Amino acid sequence: MVRHLAGRYPLVLALVAQLGACLSVAVLLYLGAQLSAWRPGALPAALLQGLLAAGLARALGLSRWWGWLNLGFVPGLVLASGAALPSWVFLAGFALLLLLNWNSIGERVPLYLTGAQTRRQLAAILAQQSADFRFIDLGCGPAGNLLGLARQFPQAQFVGVETAPLSFAIAWLRALPRSNCLIRYENLWRTDLAQFDVVYCFLSPAPMPRLWAKALAQMPAGSHLVSNTFEVPGVPADRQVELHDWRNSRLLLWQMPGC
Repeated sequence: MVRHLAGRYPLVLALVAQLGACLSVAVLLYLGAQLSAWRPGALPAALLQGLLAAGLARALGLSRWWGWLNLGFVPGLVLASGAALPSWVFLAGFALLLLLNWNSIGERVPLYLTGAQTRRQLAAILAQQSADFRFIDLGCGPAGNLLGLARQFPQAQFVGVETAPLSFAIAWLRALPRSNCLIRYENLWRTDLAQFDVVYCFLSPAPMPRLWAKALAQMPAGSHLVSNTFEVPGVPADRQVELHDWRNSRLLLWQMPGC
């Protein structure tokens, strides 16, 4: 049940971890005040809260990315509160996080960035395609991975779709100089996969069953679906590539069957 929630509603579980850590620290501070004269400062208390929040996040099945976010959230607020910062800075910071992680609310897909090791393995996979292959990244984020591959394969065509507003804007601007790379502000469920030879995604467990059904219905025979880390329940991958990174990631490949 907890893993199910972690995949579908990571933001909710991150908030639960934060609230649980705040409550635990509050109880500890109260007991400490009753039993001794010890009074920790705001920053040590915030650091303790951050450590507890990060531990709870991991215990609830959230990724390491969420653990680091939970670790630094309250300590960051405490440090910022001691600086002479106008109130709009905090609002701007919240808006920035929201615009980058918009998908985690509506589509249950947080912002995951594809690392350099993954890109190298993807490039090795794409090298087996014909020179003019068509590749799409479902949820391309700021498009670092997509643009890196587009530079390596100038004869191929690359498309990225993204609905987080700030991520889309960054990706679109970065892709402007590249004639073989196009960024679309488009929901992945409205994207026609029939024209692509390779479909890549780094989503979350929640949308994978629906994405598999969409791939079977739209992708041509012989094309490939490549998922970073997340499996299709009940459908073993035709091939797996271990990435040996800090996230213990792997690429899972499925070749679309014929009719």
